[in-house]
Amino acid sequence: MMTDDLKSVLFTEEQIATRVAELGAELTRDYAGKNPLVVGILKGASVFTTDIVRKIETPLQIDFMVVSSYGAGTKTSGTVKIRKDLDTDVRDRHVIICEDIIDSGVTMSNLFALLETRKPASLKLCALLSKPARREVDVKIDYCGWEVPDEFLVGYGLDYAEHYRNLPCIGVLKPEIYS
Repeated sequence: MMTDDLKSVLFTEEQIATRVAELGAELTRDYAGKNPLVVGILKGASVFTTDIVRKIETPLQIDFMVVSSYGAGTKTSGTVKIRKDLDTDVRDRHVIICEDIIDSGVTMSNLFALLETRKPASLKLCALLSKPARREVDVKIDYCGWEVPDEFLVGYGLDYAEHYRNLPCIGVLKPEIYS
């Protein structure tokens, strides 16, 4: 079983569902009547994005981007690549970026700079996880699930070399798996 590769479980499926519902309620309140555009960052935030939009009880639209600075490694390369851009024009839209984890901040900092040039009405970040110990660039997280320790996490969309995304929990991967 994939869970055998975990050193520990940080958040259970139930804990994640509860926190996603809480974030969805906050977003519902803050974006009522604004028809926000929720932008999921693929592939990692796909699970979080699909779950949270079902908890936002106001009309919205969804789009996705593929943005990467990791490749198959465990640390950022420092080079941000946009592999799939938005299909939706963000000009004068209230945009919510939905990300699985903010680690170094490099990817999100670059993405925000790019999207700001497209003149959205507002641009906010909703991240399930924040790993402040790894931060290289200051990034404001407007809606955050949890701060997490400096461990290699997998599950609920988070991966190692494209594996473990389908775990319903979030756990710490055993170091022998990736070293």
